[in-house]
Amino acid sequence: MTVVPLKPPKIAETPFRTVLVANRGEIALRIMATAKAMGYGTVAVYSSADAKGRHVSFADRAVLIGGPLPAESYLNIPAIIEAAKASGADAVHPGYGFLAENAAFARACREAGLVFIGPSAESIEAMGDKARAKAFMAAAGVPVVPGYQGDDQSEARFAAEAEKIGFPVMIKAVAGGGGRGMRLVPDAASLPALLASAQSEARNAFGDATVLIEKAIVAPRHIEIQVFGDRHGNAIHVGERDCSIQRRHQKLIEEAPSTAVSPDLRERMGEVSVKAVQALGYEGAGTLEFLLDRNGHFYFMEMNTRLQVEHRVSERLIGRDFVEWQLKIAAGERLPEAQHQFHPHGHAIEIRLCAEDPALDFLPQSGRFHTWREYCGGYGVTVDTAMTAGADVSPYYDSMVAKVFAHGPTREDARKTLLLWLDEFASLGVKTNQGFLQRALSHPDFVAGNVTTAFIAEHGAALMDRPTPEGLPDAALAAAILYDDLTPERYRARPRHLGPPLPIPMTLDVDGTRHEVMVHRERDGSHRIGAAASEFSVAFETAVPDLGADAPQFRYVLDGVARDVPYLQVGNELFIQRGADQVHVRDLTRAATRPAGSDGSDGRLTAAMNGRIVAVHAAPGDDVAAGQPLVTLEAMKMEHVHAAPIAGRLVEIGVAAGEQVTTGRLLAAIEKTA
Repeated sequence: MTVVPLKPPKIAETPFRTVLVANRGEIALRIMATAKAMGYGTVAVYSSADAKGRHVSFADRAVLIGGPLPAESYLNIPAIIEAAKASGADAVHPGYGFLAENAAFARACREAGLVFIGPSAESIEAMGDKARAKAFMAAAGVPVVPGYQGDDQSEARFAAEAEKIGFPVMIKAVAGGGGRGMRLVPDAASLPALLASAQSEARNAFGDATVLIEKAIVAPRHIEIQVFGDRHGNAIHVGERDCSIQRRHQKLIEEAPSTAVSPDLRERMGEVSVKAVQALGYEGAGTLEFLLDRNGHFYFMEMNTRLQVEHRVSERLIGRDFVEWQLKIAAGERLPEAQHQFHPHGHAIEIRLCAEDPALDFLPQSGRFHTWREYCGGYGVTVDTAMTAGADVSPYYDSMVAKVFAHGPTREDARKTLLLWLDEFASLGVKTNQGFLQRALSHPDFVAGNVTTAFIAEHGAALMDRPTPEGLPDAALAAAILYDDLTPERYRARPRHLGPPLPIPMTLDVDGTRHEVMVHRERDGSHRIGAAASEFSVAFETAVPDLGADAPQFRYVLDGVARDVPYLQVGNELFIQRGADQVHVRDLTRAATRPAGSDGSDGRLTAAMNGRIVAVHAAPGDDVAAGQPLVTLEAMKMEHVHAAPIAGRLVEIGVAAGEQVTTGRLLAAIEKTA
């Protein structure tokens, strides 16, 4: 294959004055902040679900472009082009997702006379198709992973090619990214089901079911090289980022520099990356992603033709603003600096705070953050987020709610800074991966820098297990907080010396586990709390002032030690922040007894989250086995299979493909057979 530069006709300058950001949330906020600092006007677009979003109020102008589904709004190219024209924008920044790697969008902007702040449509097309990208990179001298990327998409062909390559193999959507349409296939028997699943997810996510397979590099490092090119033929790289800690092939922790990359390896990886950028005639920001094996060999995976979520890590390391560079390059300027002018200093780490439950295979969560307390002042931490107290996490978009960055003289400085932030951050109302991130950063292998893409799989149990809470157990603490609400007014009004009220029995659901708790008030005003066959004698008071936070703190004294715990009560629900972990409590004391079988043992399968039904895998009358997939639900850009809770005969399917459902909706009912 001959490498031919894909540059469009050169234009010396393309000045613009107003930038429309075709994205949402913290991405739009971050881009608009730099654009405003450079003197540009800003325009936000938003869906009906984001009408109260922070990016909407931050922009100089804002345009409603459609309904909550991405296809109706943030992926609606004609609506975004029309919004640019209506608002007077003459340039479009695509953000880091949604349309950032959509060649049709870049071309539509160009045809509408709008400056697209990113690479050309031709470059996006070349790198957006993974098969074509691999062929291009191989011709440019970049090492690639052995694989098959042909037109024959039949199961038989993939089975034959996988046998040639050797298991395990990785299936990837050719038009994909972000882990969607990607499956690890351990053996031949697993191939048919995983191939069908990957093709289905690719079709739903990208409108293209085409996939490729590659040799799976076992437990590699995921290393990416940040590159820039301009229309004058200049290209540079600014070093690597290590993005090895992932779940579902989506990154959770990134850092720079990598503990596995030596100066010589960095130079070699950077050199081939720059050559590829020049061969492509690439303009703007981009990232070449590589797998690094245990022997120091690296292989090209894909090129992201956009600014990455984790670009802030590299910014901290070299002290530059990459969005500023993007805007200057799009205006026709040369790269601001040459390769030799970069002198990285210190170490930077990013963590991605996501609305998800790690204990349930990182199941996405939606709902409202009743509390959002960052406590980042003076810690050397930067938080990119669109969340505030009262903000809703929508089921329509990605589960990431904040990106948190720390930079320090050493890796250990950055790590400890993030641990401090995680210990004091409080976001009550929606479960997040906050505690999981704290345990990951504290794990001995992470501390030593020994991380691979298998990190979570290898250490999952240790990362999921929450340590025994300090002081009162969760159920006892929850009972203490709820006590005042249950104490009869006639007892509360009496002076303490007149005698204690009767003990109050309480029934609590704490993170899905039922607890029976007894609370006694003693004559001296302290309390005895009986929970899990143990008793604790404590003094407590509620509503401790919290110096500007949006939730009260509960103070209790146990064995002479006072502790403050942020909490929030909403109806019969109680949210407690214990270190980096959030505890969700439902007060069942006054509620009806939980119906038998509501755990699924009665054969009723309900939706675990809000989302859209993308597939129904069985029909009424079918005999099904426990664990058999029945319904696939799409939420927060990922597919989630809901399986039969018991074996038996399927008597009801309560949903249809394409239907939107809410948490708890009946999906299927199974009748147990003899």
